[in-house]
Amino acid sequence: QVQLVESGGGLVQPGGSLRLSCAASRSFFSAYAMAWYRQTPGKQRELVATIASSGTTDYADSVKGRFTISRDNAKKTVYLQMNSLKPEDTAVYYCNNQNTGTWGQGTQVTVSS
Repeated sequence: QVQLVESGGGLVQPGGSLRLSCAASRSFFSAYAMAWYRQTPGKQRELVATIASSGTTDYADSVKGRFTISRDNAKKTVYLQMNSLKPEDTAVYYCNNQNTGTWGQGTQVTVSS
C-alpha cells in the first residue's frame, strides 16, 4: 500500500523553528515531484512548497525566505524546514505526491506564545 507518513509537528513559539518529515513507501520515489500543503479550519488547502524530481523548488510567497523544502531520495523522505515561524503558519501540514495524488495524514503545527 502506498503511504506517506508525516512527522515533526508540534507547538512552537513565534520566531521558532520546526522540521517536518514525510516518509514514503513507494518505489521510484526519486522520480516523483513532492509538495507540502497546509490547511486551517474553514479554508481550502494551500500549497506551501514543491520540489521536483530534479530538486528544483518553489514556494508560496507567504513562506519564501523562511521555509526550505528538501528531499533525501535514499531515505524516500521529503522535509520542510520552517524557520521564523509566525502564528499565521498554524495549520495542519500535509505531504503530497504530485504525480500520484497521494496524501499523508497530516501533522499539526501550532505557533503560539
